[in-house]
Amino acid sequence: MRRTLVAALVGGVALAATVLAGGSPASGTALSTGSSPDTVPATGAFSFLTGNGILPTWTSDDIVLIGVSPGAVTTAPSNLNARVTLPIVAKTGSANAAAGGFRLYNTKSGLGIRCSSPTIDTRAHVVDCVLPTGKNAALLAIRSIASVSQVKGSSTVTTIYRGMILRINGQPMADLLNTALDTTTFSPYVTVGSGDLIVTIDK
Repeated sequence: MRRTLVAALVGGVALAATVLAGGSPASGTALSTGSSPDTVPATGAFSFLTGNGILPTWTSDDIVLIGVSPGAVTTAPSNLNARVTLPIVAKTGSANAAAGGFRLYNTKSGLGIRCSSPTIDTRAHVVDCVLPTGKNAALLAIRSIASVSQVKGSSTVTTIYRGMILRINGQPMADLLNTALDTTTFSPYVTVGSGDLIVTIDK
């Protein structure tokens, strides 16, 4: 029953080719090799804190960051940054599937774009989302990971990734976000945030 639920939650999440609006794979996305490791249940969380100046820049352009349950966004009292937190529900090789998501919303125009069922792939170095169109896209690129450690328990293995530097995944994705949100604020050249990923699976 648990495996069936996990399969349903992961369904539609890109663990192979990532497709942008134009239908071409995004740079840095893992391509299918014709076979994939088994999907297993997992627990843990992926979170990232927006970088210096990111939230104020978005706010000045009427862009707000909103959590999609069971994901959550917590904004600091200073309004200088926000933390996105997503629960991990499954793992397929290097791809870690999260539930819920987040969305970016233009409060002036009413336009928005949602990142649903994100998959954090530590080998392809992307955070992949299901977009409102139903297509998958690598929204964020993982530019680097500061450290990786592992804790082995009697029946579980926990892998901890710290200091994951995140940017918009290339100019095509920045263009897609700018068009969808009627803005010019998104660029692949600035750090969106720094994240951590903690994943626990049964041995």
